[in-house]
Amino acid sequence: MFLVDQYLSSGDDSGGERGLLHTWKGYSCSVTPERLLLPRPVLQVSLGTRHGVLLVEGGQVYSFGELPWKQSQVPEPEKPTLESALSGQRVVAVAAGSFHSGAVTEDGGLHMWGDNGSGQCGLSGLSTVPNPTPVAVVDSDTSPPQSVPVLELACGEQHTLALSAQREVWAWGSGCQLGLNVTVFPVWKPQKVEHLAGRYVLQVACGASHSLALVRCLGPQDTHRPPVDKCRQCNQLLYTMTDKEDHVIISDGHYCPLGVELTEDEGMLEVPALTQGLKTSPSEPVLPSYSSTSVSPVPDKGAEPSSDPTHHQDLDKEESALTNGALPVSDSDPSTQLKGGAALGVKSSPYPDEQAVKDYLKKLSEVEQAAKATTSGLHTVLVSRTITTVRKHEIVLKTTFQHSCALSLKKMMNFYLPSGAARPGGPAGLTGVVGDNNAERVRQEDSMQAKKSSSTGDIREEEAEGLRRRLSLPGLLSQVSPRLLRKAGRPRMRAVALTPLGGAVPEAQEVFPTLQTEVWSWGHCEHGQLGHGDSLARLQPQCIKSLNKKEVVRVAAGAHHSLALTAQSQVFSWGSNSCGQLGHMDSPSTVPRLAKMSEGIRVWDVSAGERHTLLLADGDCIQPIIYYSGQQVKEGSGTQQPVLLPFCMNLRYVSNVFAGGQRCVALSDRNVMGFIASLHELASAERKFYCKLCNIKTQILRPLLELESLSSALGQVALGLLQTLAGRFSLLCHLTGQHAASLTANLRRGRDVKSLLILDHAGIFLDSYHEYCSNVGNFQVMGGFQTLTKPSLDFFGKSPELLQKLSECSEENPTMADLLVALFYLPTRHLHEYGRLLLKLATCFEVCSSDYQRLQDSCSKFEALALLLKRKRKDADYTFHFWKSFPGKMTDSLRKPHRRLICESSNKALTLQNAGRFSVNWFILFNDALVHAQVSSTHTLFIFSTHHVFPLATLWVEPIPEENNGLYGLKVITPEETFTLLASSPMEKAKWLRSINQAVDQALSGAGQDTLEPPISRTASYTFYKDGRLKEATYEGRWLAGKPNGRGVLKWPDGRIYTGTFKNGLEDGFGEFVAPIKTLNKNDHYQGHWKDGKMHGLGTYRYASGEVYDGSFQDSMRHGHGILRSGKLNTSSPSVFIGQWLQDKKTGYGVFDDITKGEKYMGMWQDHLRQGTGVVVTQFGLYYEGAFKDNKMMGTGILLSEDDTTYEGEFSDDWTLNGKGVLTMANGDYLEGSFSGEWGSGLKVAGSYFKPHLFDTDKDKTRPLGRMCVCAEDKWRAVFEECWSQLGCEVPGQGDNWKAWENIAVALTTSRRHIEDSPEMLSRSHSRTLESLEVIPQHVGLINMERYHTIRLYLLKACDTPLHPLGRLVETLVAVYRMTYVGVGANRRLLPQAVNEIKSYLNRIFQIVRFLFPDLPEEGGLIPESCNVPLKLWCSSLVSWITLPSLVCLLSRVVSSSALLLPVLLPRLYPPLFTLYALDKEREDDVYWECVLRLNKQPDLALLAFLGVQKFWPVSISDSMPALGEKQPVLSSTKDACFASAVETLQQISTTFTPSDKLQVIQLTFEEITQEVQSLLKQDFLWSMDDLFPVFLYVVLRARIRNLGSEVSLIEDLMDPCVQHGEHGIMFTTLKACYYQIQHEKIT
Repeated sequence: MFLVDQYLSSGDDSGGERGLLHTWKGYSCSVTPERLLLPRPVLQVSLGTRHGVLLVEGGQVYSFGELPWKQSQVPEPEKPTLESALSGQRVVAVAAGSFHSGAVTEDGGLHMWGDNGSGQCGLSGLSTVPNPTPVAVVDSDTSPPQSVPVLELACGEQHTLALSAQREVWAWGSGCQLGLNVTVFPVWKPQKVEHLAGRYVLQVACGASHSLALVRCLGPQDTHRPPVDKCRQCNQLLYTMTDKEDHVIISDGHYCPLGVELTEDEGMLEVPALTQGLKTSPSEPVLPSYSSTSVSPVPDKGAEPSSDPTHHQDLDKEESALTNGALPVSDSDPSTQLKGGAALGVKSSPYPDEQAVKDYLKKLSEVEQAAKATTSGLHTVLVSRTITTVRKHEIVLKTTFQHSCALSLKKMMNFYLPSGAARPGGPAGLTGVVGDNNAERVRQEDSMQAKKSSSTGDIREEEAEGLRRRLSLPGLLSQVSPRLLRKAGRPRMRAVALTPLGGAVPEAQEVFPTLQTEVWSWGHCEHGQLGHGDSLARLQPQCIKSLNKKEVVRVAAGAHHSLALTAQSQVFSWGSNSCGQLGHMDSPSTVPRLAKMSEGIRVWDVSAGERHTLLLADGDCIQPIIYYSGQQVKEGSGTQQPVLLPFCMNLRYVSNVFAGGQRCVALSDRNVMGFIASLHELASAERKFYCKLCNIKTQILRPLLELESLSSALGQVALGLLQTLAGRFSLLCHLTGQHAASLTANLRRGRDVKSLLILDHAGIFLDSYHEYCSNVGNFQVMGGFQTLTKPSLDFFGKSPELLQKLSECSEENPTMADLLVALFYLPTRHLHEYGRLLLKLATCFEVCSSDYQRLQDSCSKFEALALLLKRKRKDADYTFHFWKSFPGKMTDSLRKPHRRLICESSNKALTLQNAGRFSVNWFILFNDALVHAQVSSTHTLFIFSTHHVFPLATLWVEPIPEENNGLYGLKVITPEETFTLLASSPMEKAKWLRSINQAVDQALSGAGQDTLEPPISRTASYTFYKDGRLKEATYEGRWLAGKPNGRGVLKWPDGRIYTGTFKNGLEDGFGEFVAPIKTLNKNDHYQGHWKDGKMHGLGTYRYASGEVYDGSFQDSMRHGHGILRSGKLNTSSPSVFIGQWLQDKKTGYGVFDDITKGEKYMGMWQDHLRQGTGVVVTQFGLYYEGAFKDNKMMGTGILLSEDDTTYEGEFSDDWTLNGKGVLTMANGDYLEGSFSGEWGSGLKVAGSYFKPHLFDTDKDKTRPLGRMCVCAEDKWRAVFEECWSQLGCEVPGQGDNWKAWENIAVALTTSRRHIEDSPEMLSRSHSRTLESLEVIPQHVGLINMERYHTIRLYLLKACDTPLHPLGRLVETLVAVYRMTYVGVGANRRLLPQAVNEIKSYLNRIFQIVRFLFPDLPEEGGLIPESCNVPLKLWCSSLVSWITLPSLVCLLSRVVSSSALLLPVLLPRLYPPLFTLYALDKEREDDVYWECVLRLNKQPDLALLAFLGVQKFWPVSISDSMPALGEKQPVLSSTKDACFASAVETLQQISTTFTPSDKLQVIQLTFEEITQEVQSLLKQDFLWSMDDLFPVFLYVVLRARIRNLGSEVSLIEDLMDPCVQHGEHGIMFTTLKACYYQIQHEKIT
């Protein structure tokens, strides 16, 4: 049965043109078919013993014949009657059993009617079902149970099979033909045939008492089946094994008493003789089905010959591994065509537990396994020719046929261990259906074609794949002695690939029907109709092994015989042959044998009746012909072989034949507009072509590849090319077979142009032909056909009629080489055939229709390819003849398979300018290179001494204007040479210019567009050969006129790699460089900027030693500001240096943190040594400032210890005193004199001791620190210089303002582009900041407040991104500041330097800001306020103290670096700075804090009284309870309630960073106090300091600020000078006074 697809209708009046039904009985000269008239075209017919059912267009069903189950007897049995019970249902498939019928509706529903005595209708309790009744197919394994949609139906005598949409088989009725594990019949409810679960079933067919299923071969995606090592029926082991002394016997001689397996005697029938069995081809390869998304697979390099010396010894005459051909058609004895699988008698049900065997073998012989994978990569079982000796390294496989055959264990291992990991992906399911246009029509493809059935994938698995599902050896090989396994592990034989390796198709919805199929049968077998070589019934489906790899595409079952139709248009038949219905008279008929058809007759549809068979075939003309075999009209007589029905030509274009009972039916079409004829011609041509290709493969290619002399005759290169070519041929052949099957299915179904795969997937065909033709050309160019002549003559003899016939060579007495060339180019002729037939189809449509357009387009593509391939063949021919005449040894080095000659200058048409008088220069242009060959005059002409190859991808040619010198010159530019070629005439010049440019363009684009000239900028790869920096380095990337330019990768042979941008041939821009350091076995790695081939600008260098330098480079040396980290914290000498470098050495100011010693040095360097003034602090609190020389403390210096003991004087080495000095104790006593010795380990002193409070009280010995350290302005000069240079100023402050802005814009744009390549580096807000910064603010003209605010905002944004020069500067300054003052650098004595450093930053950044905004007033300048600011209430109360300068401040804005830049800088520097303040003020803060804690124990009123607050006794405070506005009295116990809002405000001082923000907090605190007092007094109030101070003191105490001393000092040091005398100044003084007051407060 099969599924009907969309029926093509050409109009309302076409009812009489399509689906015409003709019926007849038997065969004799007088039989003429009768035409049954129906209102609509018939789509499908199914025949029972005495009745039939018809499906017509529109989904209606008719029955005819004897229908005894009908309640009212039908008046005219032969007249079709409508099954009205199905009206309203759209039926898509029908089936008739012997006495019952079934129909499948569009939604997958099922209806049955007729005889139900054996439960065949699936409806319990009824013996007959008069009318179509729904039957539920329910999967009870799912939860909840789900109904199963059905695709197609097959009916037998007492049973029915349904094929579900999931491609599973369901059965009901009676008998072992159900394939169910049941003992009670009938089975009323449809049940799943578990034995086929997990497989992809393509079609089912029912005989009277047997069943057939066409199943897709298991691919890698199907190997999830559990392993089976025991018989499912009797639970005994399927395989046994005996380890003898000199061999191992593996036996599968299990015989199942339930009759499921073969017996010995019947096994003998299957293989008549051992020698015959050995002639068989073991297996076909597993080839990829083409997929809609797949590109035609490229031949793998692995297809070329391997280095295995035993490459072609011991090659079996059967079939090389990985072949895909059919057996010769002339081999008439089908028993010799049993596959290796059958000959070896392996079982059908088990699946190998691959992993267990793999793991075991891995343990035993990993080396041999690896060798197997790499050297051969092919997995096959080849049966040895001889069985006379059984050596120790062989395994004996004892088959059920009582004979042994020796197999090399290596082969056995491959037999059980298919290579290649299983790829994921399951059955294709219901989704992609071939070319279905109308959703209303039948959805699924003809079941035989398996729609888009998945292919088995990787062709390397060919033999093991064929057997893996039928063989299970869990734990079997573990019994083999390891000694034998090791011995046998070496590859002794190398089989030849007929298909290229690695041709797996990507996972995708396959669009071509599969040809990798198996036929499974089960049920009764009294006539041998199961095909297993016996007459035993089978309770379970079993694979008919002899049909494996036969590419069966359709099965049919008669009452007691079976048929299988192959893609190569052959018919295998087996079972009852009582009337000759098998189409042959061979016996036994219990195994499939070929029906005897005349040569050239290609069968494409089959059907079987009770005792007859109908075959629909291609004849000599386009119109199909029908053959009949079996029972004739006169009872008892039959046919010897199929006979042609003479009347079939009158039936026009038959699309289907049906047989059943004693009837025959044919469906035909009239040839409307020539369309039907054209479709038939296309399908017929493809079937014929496929058969032709298969014949070439089996009769020519395979025998040639198996010749033992081939390797020596061809040589390694040509042999590899031949194997690749054979692989391509195999793929092309397979594609043709799939296409032929698809076209056949289209004829049997809708006969529709929409579903032609050649239209939708033309690319697959075009690619396959293009690739194949290229491979033929490659073989031809290398002289392959000439070297193949001798082996061919040896094999085919002196009169190669077979070759001449197959190659269709029309020449008289052609040479063997000519015959081989014609044979291999034969497939390309078929392209014209495609073009012709598609055009013929197109003419059946209106010119304006879309179908016409599609057909026309496809036709043009095939014709264009045919022309292209013709040109390619000509090029290959031209090149081959050139090499034949080419002199000297240069041929060997220049002759490459893919290389084609374009033109050459042997006619002196092109010469080299300025060549020597006696030298001859010859230029040869190939499709990939320009070759310049030279010869000296001592040789005869064209015996070349040297040659040079210039790859075309990196060759530029430009014409030299003739007016300059009258010469016809061409300038040729290559990466390392530039030379001028002189042509003999303007014609020659134009010819060579055009040829070179076209060749270059084709080399670059892969397709030769006729462009005027190829791009000057291009991507290409090149290896440098001249001496110099780049010798033997390979560059891959962008080029411009002969030089690397743009992004690229440069690799040196010693492992150095540069990846980044180039300019004019040199590294320039951003790039990465890796250099291996062999001594350390690690790499140096640089990432950063380059200029003119050298590291230049910012970058990070990670040394192999573990050091990391991050900073500036110049001329590939560390130069400018940088940080060097040495070692890690756990290594021997971790340290960090940050500072200035000069030509790779530390020179200038820098900070060195020696983590091991716990010391930090901040000072001057020269040539890697500490030299000049500097400061050292240690983790033990020592502090030194003074002179350094040659890396030592040498000269005058000051040393302080943690307890303030101070030494000032001469030093000679680190911490070593030597010379005059003064040592001052913590209590002020001091020693003055001469000192020597190391600090902390006993000093020698010669001098005087002084007590200052007794003598010289006025003489102050302690002088402030910082006099002998580097002044703040000299620190980090390199950092600021880099910023200035980024702005385009060589000297700070000198340069063009507009150029600076231009540089900023360029830097931002470049960085943004660089970051866009890696978007993860950039947040969205960061990206917006960059965008806003690219807009240059107005930077010239008068500054007012509005513009001042714009500048301030711009600076905030600029300093926020390191991509802006100012942002980079701030980021670096923050890094150096933290580096200096964190860790050991957190020393209180460094506070003055830290504060001065910040002030220095402000001044120097402000200088840059004023350079960018030249009209900004200098430090202390004024900007008038744009509006009058109303003075606050408390301001008026304090106005008597406000001085004139601060009044000016109120009415205008004073420009200061701190106001503009501290908000940017200080938040980032605050942690280290505030730590220093806290350390410095530690003692004072402790005293203050102790006092705060004590005083805060007091309630509010007591504390106010203690502080002397006179006037403002808060009698009550606002209540926070719900009754708003009510006042709550202040009691004597009330605490933390008075002035609470002011206290809260003042506490915020610790959360701010800048002095201005802190002063703002103090101001708000004063406002809060004033407001509270005013609400108390209910009147305005004028403060006096006497009143204000005690209240404020109370607020400060209650605020409990821990480090108030630090806060006060920070404000004092960094506040804006202009506010010191203003109101903020007064408020700050008040706070400071409070701090000192609290410290000295005495509580009585």
